[in-house]
Amino acid sequence: MKSTVTSTRAASSFTRQLSQYYELTKPRVVLLIMFTAIVGMFLSIPGMVPLDTLLLATLGIGLSAAAGAAINHVLDQRADLIMARTQGRPLPSGQINTGQALSFAVLLAACSIFILAHWVNPLTAVLTAISLIGYAVIYTVYLKHWTPQNIVIGGAAGASPPVLGWAAVTGEVSSDALLLFLIIFCWTPPHFWALALYRHKEYADAGIPMLPVTHGNEFTRLHILLYTLLLSGVTVMPFATHMSGWVYLLGALTLNIRFLWFTCNLYREYSDALAKRTFGYSIQYLAMLFALILLDHYRGFAHGLLGSS
Repeated sequence: MKSTVTSTRAASSFTRQLSQYYELTKPRVVLLIMFTAIVGMFLSIPGMVPLDTLLLATLGIGLSAAAGAAINHVLDQRADLIMARTQGRPLPSGQINTGQALSFAVLLAACSIFILAHWVNPLTAVLTAISLIGYAVIYTVYLKHWTPQNIVIGGAAGASPPVLGWAAVTGEVSSDALLLFLIIFCWTPPHFWALALYRHKEYADAGIPMLPVTHGNEFTRLHILLYTLLLSGVTVMPFATHMSGWVYLLGALTLNIRFLWFTCNLYREYSDALAKRTFGYSIQYLAMLFALILLDHYRGFAHGLLGSS
């Protein structure tokens, strides 16, 4: 009986430890990254992506994103201890120590680059490694604590997954892949600044120079609106360049009108509740936009097959 209780406790402790390592990877962020990478893969060719490339590239890119998240936890643990929304993370709460988290991150990164280099292609491995360094080191160590434009400059690393997916299938980076990159790059500032608006005191206490901390609420709201207008223009470009058709265009216009409604209202009359809703919608917006462009791509492919038969 005693051994059974001991085994149960050990199993429960092991499960809790696994959940903490899982939390280190920022799973919701990684899922969005993997999704945009997968869309990049499917948009890169007219037909279906080879199954082995799809699985291995998605795994490799996902592991790299998870490694970057874990490194981010290690480097930001002091700030995380100060900010209310991050105090419960594995490192500040003492569930995992720095050595364990760093070893975990290195293991994930090594597995990622090995998979991509040996079973996908060298270009994808190199670009993924650059993105990992860009986010985990250049952004987290330097940009985040150096300039209020941290999100804008650092957004390049976060915008890379569709390019990585495209390169994984084709072995090259085309102008269409860079257009997908540009969409996410323009989406990043209004997305993160909406969060920073209602968390500005926490960022100030942690010494992180986010735009609302250095330039104030109204200035940030104006730039959220301006970037959303820029994003609206950029998201029409896939239609203008014949990368997508009317289904995507109509869907993108609808999503943009809703996003602009949020940001216009946020600029005119601020509230924490509206900033939270804007932040939440921005996540839905990106997921739905990429789902639309993928749907439109295969609608055109299916139409072409039917037309030729």
